[in-house]
Amino acid sequence: MGWILDHMVYRTTVTGKDNVPTGGPVIFAANHISFLDGPVMFGASPRPMHILVKQEMFQGFLGRVLTASGQLPVDRRGDRAALQRCKEVLDAGRCVGILPEGTRGSGAAADINSGVAWLALNSGAPVVPVAILGTRRGAEHLDSVPRPGRRFHVSFGNALTLARRAGESGRASMDRAALEIRAALAGHVQDSIQLSGQPLPFADARQDLTAVAGTPADDH
Repeated sequence: MGWILDHMVYRTTVTGKDNVPTGGPVIFAANHISFLDGPVMFGASPRPMHILVKQEMFQGFLGRVLTASGQLPVDRRGDRAALQRCKEVLDAGRCVGILPEGTRGSGAAADINSGVAWLALNSGAPVVPVAILGTRRGAEHLDSVPRPGRRFHVSFGNALTLARRAGESGRASMDRAALEIRAALAGHVQDSIQLSGQPLPFADARQDLTAVAGTPADDH
C-alpha cells in the first residue's frame, strides 16, 4: 500500500536512503502531520519495517492488510506489551517505525514520547530520523486527504546510536535519550524543509489522536 501511495497516487521524492543501515535492527522515528505518514514512510523506506498502528485499525479488510504486512497494534492509552513486541522485532534484526510525537500536529517534533528512547536504549538499535513533508499543508484539516499527484518529500537522516552512561540512572538515561532523539528529528525536519522547499502545515489545526501511533505512555 505504501509503495502504491508513493509511486502511483502521489509523487514522492526520497532522499537519504544511504543513511539507513543495510543490516541489523533500525528504529525509524518520523515527524507526524497526516494519517498518511505511516504508509508513506513504509513505502519510501529502503528496508521493510513494522509500524505501530492503533489497535482500533485492526478490523475488517484493513485489519487483515495490516496484520499480513506485519504492522503492530498498540493501545495508545499506554501499552507496555507493544513496546516489548517492538523490542522483539528489533532483537530479531528487523526494523520498527514509530511516530514519536504521538499525535498529528505541525510536525516540528517540538516534543516526543519517551517510548522510542526506551526502545533505543534497551535494544541497542540505531535511530534514523525521518522527515515527512507534503502529506498535509497550510491550514488543511488533520483528516484531509491530499489530491492525487501531490508532491511528498521523505528524507532519512543520519543514524543516532544511544547508550546508558556509567553511573546514570535508568530514568536519567531515558530522559537524555529522548532529548537527543527529539533534537535530531527536529533538526532533520528543518534541514529537509530547506532542501525540499516544502514547509510544515500550520500548527493551529485541530489536534487529534494519531491513527498510526507514536509511543504509548511516558512511563515505559
